[in-house]
Amino acid sequence: MKITVKYVVEDRDRHGNLRLYYRKAGQPKVRLRGPMGSPEFWQDYQAAVKNPKPKAKPKATTGLDRASMRWLISDYYASADFQRLDESTQKTRRNVLERFCLNQNDGDKPYALILPRHIRARRDAMVETPSAANTMLKALRVVFKHALRNDLVTSNPAAVVEMFPSNGEGFHSWTMEEVEQYEACHPIGTTARLALALALFTGQRRSDLVQLGPPHLKNDWLIFTQYKNRNRNPVRLEIPLVPALTEVIEASTIGDKTFLITEYGKPFTIAGFGGKVRDWCDAAGLFHCSIHGVRKAAAARLAELGCSEFEIMSITGHKNSKEVMTYTRAARQKVSAQAALQKMQADQAGKSQRTQKSGGGSTSPLDDDQGNG
Repeated sequence: MKITVKYVVEDRDRHGNLRLYYRKAGQPKVRLRGPMGSPEFWQDYQAAVKNPKPKAKPKATTGLDRASMRWLISDYYASADFQRLDESTQKTRRNVLERFCLNQNDGDKPYALILPRHIRARRDAMVETPSAANTMLKALRVVFKHALRNDLVTSNPAAVVEMFPSNGEGFHSWTMEEVEQYEACHPIGTTARLALALALFTGQRRSDLVQLGPPHLKNDWLIFTQYKNRNRNPVRLEIPLVPALTEVIEASTIGDKTFLITEYGKPFTIAGFGGKVRDWCDAAGLFHCSIHGVRKAAAARLAELGCSEFEIMSITGHKNSKEVMTYTRAARQKVSAQAALQKMQADQAGKSQRTQKSGGGSTSPLDDDQGNG
């Protein structure tokens, strides 16, 4: 028997995959996780019903010079590609592009005359903040890709401009000593300890940690769709609930929908949770640690245990191994160094046995070179 729910419509993408949407007049169409009737479905449906948002109006492009960069960016804002982005991603991208327009009046310049050297000059001007420069470059690539698709330009000038190489390891990855220091400050039973356990034993982002809860549990497995890219390219994960995490959950006060709840019994917002973890870390004296660093530590720990990149990706939800390799590079080096020294020790043990059998006395690793100089 087919289930029908008010304001819920079904659609199939070009690959034949069934998608569910909450669709009500005067409100934006909201993607719902499936299948119909699942805990994830009802969670998304109730959120759409209780928190209606007026349909977003694309920024008007009238009154702008149609040859200007600002007009092209405004036209991109009105595109389906931009409208399908998460609200937080839209806000971030707008901020980046608006800053580009304001700097040196670049918004008033003709987009058709912008060349790679112009964009490269803008990138080089931000050499002191390479991450911000790369973010700007990524945004411009997307805008000119939109222009290329709509026959507004014949090439993408941002696509051939090189990004600055990464000059750091990003967020600090927690050490086991730092984990123990945090646990000493926040014992089992506290929300702070629950937050760390969820992050450490699931390897998820903060946006996923705040949504995980009892509805996602099935036979000691967490089954959920990651928050990031949930509307464009969703990643569905099934992660076993390890005993150490079960112990912390059972000893904690949790909500009906989410494990993590505020002191008022409500689920955390993503931003609110990030701020709260900052307070918990500061209370433990871990001023340089963050919740994202726990995700890196979880991946690194799996690497130290000998897990392959693909096994780690099955937990973290990454779709390619590039970022996972960045997370686990130090751990891989440690494992490789340990393996190399074990081989050396085994070799030396063999030499020692052969020397003893032949009546020799020295077992130095430099024996083969001694007496040759």
